[in-house]
Amino acid sequence: MPRPPLPLVLACAAALGLAGCGGSSDDSGGAVKPAKTVPPAGLPEGCKQVAHPQPKPDQKLSRPKRRLSPSKTYVATIATSCGSFDITLDVKDSPKTSASFASLAGKRFYDGTTFHRIVPGFVIQGGDPKGDGSGGPGYKVVEAPPKNVKYTPGVVAMAKTQFEASGTSGSQFFVVTGTKYQFAPEYAVLGRVTGGQATVDRIAAVDANAQSGAPVSPIVIDSVRVAAR
Repeated sequence: MPRPPLPLVLACAAALGLAGCGGSSDDSGGAVKPAKTVPPAGLPEGCKQVAHPQPKPDQKLSRPKRRLSPSKTYVATIATSCGSFDITLDVKDSPKTSASFASLAGKRFYDGTTFHRIVPGFVIQGGDPKGDGSGGPGYKVVEAPPKNVKYTPGVVAMAKTQFEASGTSGSQFFVVTGTKYQFAPEYAVLGRVTGGQATVDRIAAVDANAQSGAPVSPIVIDSVRVAAR
């Protein structure tokens, strides 16, 4: 399962997601108080309750050959059921990794995938077409990160298994959300979150299984689009 390692580690209200079935007025003819919206169970305010997408079959894509221009700034906008956030790609230091990610985004590979793993104070991870941490695009890219790389909150890197070489990546990526655990310098760096941090924080706050990290409610990636700015 590609992932950064973790150490041993009443009716109307339910149907509408509201605090009540309405308000009431007093004897003096006061206005009816509006019902308050309550987020779905396990989801913070700002996240939508959505259906879990169907897993996609094994992908057999070819490794992209085209690189992104080092003279331009490329920003990936990740639209999710909890809002959107931006990642500025590290084209200079990670040309192969950023080119692969941009190519997959251009093929709409990430549309309808999920954030399948959420570990509080550690990471949120997504980009798997199967949705269980075992899928990928059908190819691998290898681009070892600098030995002095620091995976600080906001850094976005590519997931891999413990058996793969340093810097190996497919399609799965993770956003560092805390310093609860430490990383070895072996995950290819994709870039850094440069916008929409509130969305990242919402996703990181979703209730998840303590063992697997699977969120109790699906967090769907609606789209990933990369544009030069």
